[in-house]
Amino acid sequence: MSYVEDPGPGHGSVPPRAAFRSDAPSLSLNGTWRFRLSPGLAAAPDPIDVDDTGWDELPVPSLWQLHGHGKPAYTNVHYPFPVDPPHVPSENPTGDHRRRFDLPASWPAGSALLRFDGIDSCGRIWLNGTELGVTKGSRLPSEFEVGPLLKPRDNLLVVRVHQWSAGSYLEDQDMWWLSGIFRDVTLLARPAGGIGDYWLHADYDHTTGLGTLRVDADPDVVLDIPALGVTGLPAGETRELPVEPWSAETPRLYEGTLSTVAERVPVRIGFRTVSIEDGQLKVNGRRLLLRGVNRHEHDPHTGRVVSRETALADVLLMKRHHINAVRTSHYPPDPAFLELCDEYGLWVIDECDLETHGFGPLGWERNPSSEPMWAEAYLDRMRRTVERDKNRPSVILWSLGNESHTGENLARMAEWARERDPSRPVHYEGDYDCSYVDVHSRMYASPEEVERIGKLEDDNERRRDLPFVLCEYAHAMGNGPGGLLEYRELFERYPNCQGGFVWEWIDHGLAAPGHFAYGGDFGEPLHDGNFVVDGLVFPDRTPSPGLVEFAKIIEPVRIEAGASGLRVSNHYDFVSTEHLTFTWVLEDEGVAVAEGVLDVPTLHSGQSGSVPLPALPPTGGESWLTISASLASATSWAPAGHVVGWGQLPVSPAATRSPAPSRGPVFRTADRLLLGAGEFDPATGTLTTLGGHAVRGPRLDVWRATTDNDRGSSPGESDASQWLAAGLHRMQHRVIEVNADGDELLVRTRVAPAAQPFGLFADYTWTAFDDGLRLRVEVTPDGYAGTLPRLGLTMAVPAAFGSVEWFGAGPGEAYPDSRQAVRVGRFSSSVDGLQTPYVFPQENGNRTAVRWARLTAPDGAGLQLDGDPAFDFTARRWDAAALEAARHTDDLVSGDLVHVTLDVAQHGLGSAACGPGVLPRYRLFARKTSFTLRFRPLAGGVAN
Repeated sequence: MSYVEDPGPGHGSVPPRAAFRSDAPSLSLNGTWRFRLSPGLAAAPDPIDVDDTGWDELPVPSLWQLHGHGKPAYTNVHYPFPVDPPHVPSENPTGDHRRRFDLPASWPAGSALLRFDGIDSCGRIWLNGTELGVTKGSRLPSEFEVGPLLKPRDNLLVVRVHQWSAGSYLEDQDMWWLSGIFRDVTLLARPAGGIGDYWLHADYDHTTGLGTLRVDADPDVVLDIPALGVTGLPAGETRELPVEPWSAETPRLYEGTLSTVAERVPVRIGFRTVSIEDGQLKVNGRRLLLRGVNRHEHDPHTGRVVSRETALADVLLMKRHHINAVRTSHYPPDPAFLELCDEYGLWVIDECDLETHGFGPLGWERNPSSEPMWAEAYLDRMRRTVERDKNRPSVILWSLGNESHTGENLARMAEWARERDPSRPVHYEGDYDCSYVDVHSRMYASPEEVERIGKLEDDNERRRDLPFVLCEYAHAMGNGPGGLLEYRELFERYPNCQGGFVWEWIDHGLAAPGHFAYGGDFGEPLHDGNFVVDGLVFPDRTPSPGLVEFAKIIEPVRIEAGASGLRVSNHYDFVSTEHLTFTWVLEDEGVAVAEGVLDVPTLHSGQSGSVPLPALPPTGGESWLTISASLASATSWAPAGHVVGWGQLPVSPAATRSPAPSRGPVFRTADRLLLGAGEFDPATGTLTTLGGHAVRGPRLDVWRATTDNDRGSSPGESDASQWLAAGLHRMQHRVIEVNADGDELLVRTRVAPAAQPFGLFADYTWTAFDDGLRLRVEVTPDGYAGTLPRLGLTMAVPAAFGSVEWFGAGPGEAYPDSRQAVRVGRFSSSVDGLQTPYVFPQENGNRTAVRWARLTAPDGAGLQLDGDPAFDFTARRWDAAALEAARHTDDLVSGDLVHVTLDVAQHGLGSAACGPGVLPRYRLFARKTSFTLRFRPLAGGVAN
């Protein structure tokens, strides 16, 4: 059997060991390599004895499809090749990489290791004409002994990389299929008497405050930790001493050195103990609440080639948005990421490089998890994961992999990991009976199911005794997820429900001219479309509204109205609030009128306290008090003043609005109706001009451009499919009556879809007042009792009205089940700035609880909209039909109008793209409804 199709783990490499740096010489072999791509192994000429002057150049690390050699392809579940394990197609793109290098003049003789941190999917390696071996396990390191082969000058390193191999069956991880040497290549001198491997054991006893320290290494290795007074601690010897523990909130690392006479290794030691007690996952004796995300490694320009700077950007964004945990879906990340998690503080589930999801649609027949021929490959991947990352204090759980069903091979991995490292529990969601794992894990369980688990109503006794974690929930695809608050409430209510990991951190869009590309954009015959763009941050790492919402829900300090003023609660797992400053600001109709510092007593983890309100001056309009908890001093991850929690409460209501006197009656001319500042079409009763400004509408509308969650993962059962089947996207309007007698203009209509007997009656009653128009809308369902995407009015105004100011909830978008992150205030934006640029265009930009909004031109002319008492609105330069039709952001072209929606209600968002749909309380059903709005023209100046 060809090495490419061998189901084994590869050969020739030395045993796996920890990732570390030392003072021994090293040489990075990253840089420009010669490259040649062949369509398959049979067509690939000899890569060694060949003149490569005519070859292309390729950077290493890189993925060759992103440099013009072949094309990216995306599938979520299905393998893009025939499922015939362990065989792969003969049409197997094969990339030959060649690099010549000289050794530094000071390079020592003796042992040296050639280290590859990542090759996708199979690499065969030669140095100076001698074959070193074959590596599989794309996201795991392989090291080869090369000392005897090195020359002072003109060394030739050749790596033949195959896109497909037997290992590809184990790497079906819902990501782009991309190939190449995508992590570092390094030559490491290994001095005689050096440090081959080590394991730092640094436990912490929370009852005594003592750390227990031991290093497993060769007998001549000693450990020094100056800050602890540890000098020359021999390998194998245990020392107890008082220490500060490591946690994600206080990532205390002690700098130290491992040394022999030949080599010194800098180490950073975090003392902590992971345990499962009383059915709870604990660290240092405390129950954890995991506020986590799943993180694929992705860069929109370089794919899975992720620099340390980019990894640091991820960590800083996570910390600033209160995320405390990462599941490394679905493979070990670049080692630099875990070093950053140690340094800045994140709990980590370190996941093995394993997923066989493509066997699922085939009934799991021949799934490698239960086939003996794959046993060594499974164990090899687990060994390499654990050995590489065993010294990372941030890693608190080992995960066997993802969506590989179950089987003896997985059970053996768990057994080996538990025996090798009893200090960390084992995780794997696919072991539904929890027969070989230590944590009960589920994906996308509904809040109802989570509550049953929390109440210990599970019929499986083993599962009832384990901590419960949602390894994936709240699918962050497009606009959403909705319903996060309900999960948080369950995690806090039930001690065994210990949080989870939102799917996922980043949209995997690839940079393309004018937009980000997703599945199908590269002509793949089999693909899963935009399912690859499902993150809390956009491909360029701009936070999405979903991340802002998640951050608000999981904020570690909660500030709410209390019985005697304010209630402040500390939801940190470990630390008190003494590092925070509390400030307040009073706003009168969104304008700050007073501010100050709030005296809040120090609250320890889990404590709440009552705080009296500050003395507040009187206000004339609707006023709100906003209290913020912010960092008193800068940290490694955020500056002083960074807000970690905030709350808002009403102080005084809006002044009672006295009814404006009517300015009627309605006047008729030959071709129009005149009422106050408005002109109407006499046939349809539609407003055409307001204060001299041309307008179109408003009229009843129930449609919104569907979101990924509306479309769901089961198209025939989704909200969007039901709305489309009902024809809500193609409603027609029939005018029943236009009554222009007296002081009111009454327009009665029926709005209904073609080919359907049901619809909605909509009655519009217009009256004029001093400087504008009042509209009362009454909606009555006529035979339709289903859900609606939205309920409100659509109108269009001149394109010049491109600036927006509003008093209401903001600054960002909000929907019924995703509105915790907005506060009441006065905000402004351009119309363009109101748009959320989801990679796949969809409904976005809704501002909720709006008391009034102004759309104005540069000269101040425009339109003011007032609620009675409030409304939702969007404003964009294209209508819902154009938004629905768009597939990329650059498909949306500005027109000569601004399209405005004024809603009384919206359907929720949910998480049905891969999870629960909209919860019942957030579903919008057709029912009799009435609402009132006022319209005022602004003529070259802003109204008061």
